[in-house]
Amino acid sequence: MSVARLFDWLVDGAPGAATPPDIVRTCGEELVAGGIPVDRIAAYVTTLHPDVAGRSFRWEPGREVVVGNLEYQALGTPGYDNSPMAAVYREKREIRRRIADPAERVYPVLHELAADGFTDYLALPMVFTTGESHGIAFATRRPTGFTDADLDGLRQIIRPLARVAEIFALRRTAGNLLSTYVGRNAGDRVLAGRIRVGDIEVIRAVIWFSDLRGFTELSQRATPREVLDALNQAFDCQVEAVHAQGGEVLKFIGDGMLAIFPLEPGADLGARCRAAVDAALAAQHAFARVRGDLAFGIALHVGEVSYGNIGGKGRLDFTAIGPAVNLAARLEGLTGKLGRPIVVSAELAQHAQDRVEALGSFELKGILAAVPVFAPRP
Repeated sequence: MSVARLFDWLVDGAPGAATPPDIVRTCGEELVAGGIPVDRIAAYVTTLHPDVAGRSFRWEPGREVVVGNLEYQALGTPGYDNSPMAAVYREKREIRRRIADPAERVYPVLHELAADGFTDYLALPMVFTTGESHGIAFATRRPTGFTDADLDGLRQIIRPLARVAEIFALRRTAGNLLSTYVGRNAGDRVLAGRIRVGDIEVIRAVIWFSDLRGFTELSQRATPREVLDALNQAFDCQVEAVHAQGGEVLKFIGDGMLAIFPLEPGADLGARCRAAVDAALAAQHAFARVRGDLAFGIALHVGEVSYGNIGGKGRLDFTAIGPAVNLAARLEGLTGKLGRPIVVSAELAQHAQDRVEALGSFELKGILAAVPVFAPRP
């Protein structure tokens, strides 16, 4: 494929490429096949994600594309600020350095590349339609470096490459935002087209409902920032524990949290119930380490839920509803009264018998008969 054909392939939307690494690998292989001695490509694209500022894609001939994350903590550090890519982002201009010449190694990374045998370096901005600048860098080990024709060929593909990169970045941003705000599995369903009111399926799941103890009193004596910090600490401990056991956080309700551990067909119900108990214990232990002055209650139940879209015209929520969710919420209210931070229903207890003990039967609001309640053994 010549540079002209690579250009056309990118203009056509890179047919056959399913992921960003596919794009980077194809560009590298076809540039080399077209006579441009590219021995390294490093592409950098920022993203909209609460934990990751951006991603990098590094290719070298004969190797798999290496994908890396740029953490927010790295931004503003000397290592980041004194890099050619940071300059590309800020100034939206290309940077060319003949790194075989020690005088041109004005960035620390160029010394590293020179030590690895590279002789020439070109970094180019990929400017999206929003005006945001991202970047890609090419390096060669050819002793004489890039020729003027090589440089022209690399510059030629940047505009269509930027368009393709923007499309893939937007897809990833959409997935990131959906996963962040509605949950990973729910986000996948929304992206797959589940966007209408009433798009609901009945699934079986372990249900987690939690609530922060003493939140009203905390709100009255603490500053808004202190209240938010406490909530974030409580949720952080729970979210990490739920995700570690394969669960999905669906929503935060004031100081409460709703999560589910979906039961796929053929799943081991007992193992799923025990995993939920393990997650609850882990969340409690984690929060006790960071906030000894606060606590939250967790109720676990297993049953069928309606999982999907509810709401009104132009505003939907992807959530789980049903009697099983209501029961979990009612059970959570017993944690403070019983002095047990975690309570579980009889339906869940029968699948985790060796992990729980009976506390008795209790009346719950809206439930006709007294409900047997259990808790993890101390």
